[in-house]
Amino acid sequence: MQERKLPATLRFMLAARRSELLRLEDLSQTCALVTRISQLVHALQKERGYSNLYLSSQATHLRPRLESLSQAAASLEHELRAALEEIDQNDLGAAEKTRLFTRIAHALHLLDELPALRRRILDRRTSAQDATATLARLIGSLLAVVFEAADSAVDPDITRCLVALFNFMQGKELAGQERALGVAGFACGYFVEEQLERLNHLQECQERSFSTFSRFASEAATQQWQALCASASNLQACRLREIARSTHAKAKLDTQLGELWFELHTQRIDLMQGIESQLEQELLQCCQLGMQRIRQELHSHRRVLENLSDLQHHEEQARLFSVHSSELDSPPADGLSSNLARSTLDLLQHQAQRLQVMQDELREARQALEERKLVERAKQLLIRQQGYNESEAYAWLRQAAMNQGLQLEEVAQRLLTTSTENPSAQPRARLRH
Repeated sequence: MQERKLPATLRFMLAARRSELLRLEDLSQTCALVTRISQLVHALQKERGYSNLYLSSQATHLRPRLESLSQAAASLEHELRAALEEIDQNDLGAAEKTRLFTRIAHALHLLDELPALRRRILDRRTSAQDATATLARLIGSLLAVVFEAADSAVDPDITRCLVALFNFMQGKELAGQERALGVAGFACGYFVEEQLERLNHLQECQERSFSTFSRFASEAATQQWQALCASASNLQACRLREIARSTHAKAKLDTQLGELWFELHTQRIDLMQGIESQLEQELLQCCQLGMQRIRQELHSHRRVLENLSDLQHHEEQARLFSVHSSELDSPPADGLSSNLARSTLDLLQHQAQRLQVMQDELREARQALEERKLVERAKQLLIRQQGYNESEAYAWLRQAAMNQGLQLEEVAQRLLTTSTENPSAQPRARLRH
């Protein structure tokens, strides 16, 4: 029986499943984009690491390596741009695309400025600090695209994969920033107080990101992470971090330790890339399995509904030859017989229960994203009102959480609520060192 001949109730039930499939196919395209972004981010992190070392020392022998890394990143950027061109930019029906497209536009704007930055780096017409900060902003804009993809995902399993991947990418990016900071500190032979505060901030934020990753990651990815934490390069990097904390102007170290720091943290980040690749593959596989499941269920659903509709047709034919039937026994036009109505109700209840379970699971997966939004908004509030930098704002929130015995996101929520209810209120400032 053709679907258009089904009763309206059954046609809309099938339309609901087709809509679910279309949204999943659209999400799958976004996830494929996320994996390309992940690969580009890793290439940019490697380029930034060698740029920092190249600018922080007289290591002119690194120039060929740096140029090679720049070309590799440029190739991945070209592939990303090609993938973006395949997105239907006129398909604006989904409201959740607004933020995603805005993030993509911002990232593309910063990517447009990358060639000029590369020329300044090679010619040594910029400082290591400025080059690192510019590349960090670019990478941050790409990570924001991944965050929006996770925040707008409609499938709980895929959302969990995206949350795990985003938080791992965020932790890895913070590890890259720590590598750059260490190179700068060891190049001087010691770390000033501001650098040590930044070092502590980066380590704490890494721990927070990797903790969230562990909540949502697969068993395979979690085991890989545990192996990385126990690796020789990670343990040596941790020991060198403690050495950095013990330095000051009157207790300088051999500046050659900067190269050892760079090598150990590069090994650590390369190990992270293996886990990131695992997460990418799991994400794509989850998308494929999800679409396959929906297609099978849609086919099965259509067969069931068509059989039910055929059953109604047979019942109507039987009533034509029944001497006991009357007009009162007949269902209204395009309506459902009592048996078909009961069967349809069962299917509708099953569909409603399934959607409720999905919504509950989705809410749980998005909780980590909501917590991150709260903390970031609270940090920005402190930066505006108190003139803090990012490290100081995070330290204020952390200290307030410890003093009040609350979670970091609970302190952030209270701060934001107070600011909304009483805009003139200022948070109690943390004493500067």
